[in-house]
Amino acid sequence: MFKSFFKYNTLILTAVVIWGCNLGMPADDKVVAEVGSKKLILSEVASVIPNNLEPEDSAVMANDYIRKWVRQELVLQKAEENLSTELKNVTRELEEYRKSLIIFRYKNELMAQRMDTVVNNSEIKDYYAQNVENFKLAKAIVKAVFIKVPTDLANPSMLKELTSDTSAPGINEIRDYCLRYAKSFGIYTDQWIELDAVMQNLPISVENPEQFLSRNQFVEHTDPSYYYLVAIQDYMLRSKQAPVEYVADKIKSLILNRRKITFLKEVEDNIFREGRNKNSFKIYNSETDETE
Repeated sequence: MFKSFFKYNTLILTAVVIWGCNLGMPADDKVVAEVGSKKLILSEVASVIPNNLEPEDSAVMANDYIRKWVRQELVLQKAEENLSTELKNVTRELEEYRKSLIIFRYKNELMAQRMDTVVNNSEIKDYYAQNVENFKLAKAIVKAVFIKVPTDLANPSMLKELTSDTSAPGINEIRDYCLRYAKSFGIYTDQWIELDAVMQNLPISVENPEQFLSRNQFVEHTDPSYYYLVAIQDYMLRSKQAPVEYVADKIKSLILNRRKITFLKEVEDNIFREGRNKNSFKIYNSETDETE
């Protein structure tokens, strides 16, 4: 049993040889595993190992691939032994899969070549207006500035004043400061972002976003290494109407998906009409044996 499980058990050596193959070094195409009459050869394993891996990583990846191959072949062998001839006949399923795959690729090529993928702002606004009830906020969102600076460099009063100015010159000044001194930062004054996404940068949690946002313009936290500041410029609470700019990307995807459905239906209809005009098909009436 052990012999059928692995032809060679020196997997580290095998992986090193694979690594050598990837570097252009010659190697014999040896069998590295066997299950029954099925053999896994070295070149097949080598083909899945990236060229830039270290020998140790190559060994791990090769080992994993070989074990997965063995497990799959063992299960397949067991299935072959126990399934009836009828159940093992997959010709029809393979043909159906082939047809579906070819059609899928053809449609994708047509969409890439012919379908209009430009969605302008007026289309987004129109869709939003027509489906406004579908765009409620699932979480609180904010416009804010987040800064994390070393404690010994922090000047809280200066930073609060700095982050209160959201004019173009003010934002440039904030960015310049952060690029010089901040360990990390985020400037979200011209876009909406989930409160959770901002607060994950701080080692504190928000239990009640409604109360939290109504009471806090500035959120501060200090530990021995860093001073954290979130300056909230604006906010909207969960279940409120989502701003159109916040859901613009989602609306664009919805419009494109609807456009895709229409496009593909037109493709199928056009192909059907073309086939009918060219007499490319016949449909027989089973009762009269006449074509329709």
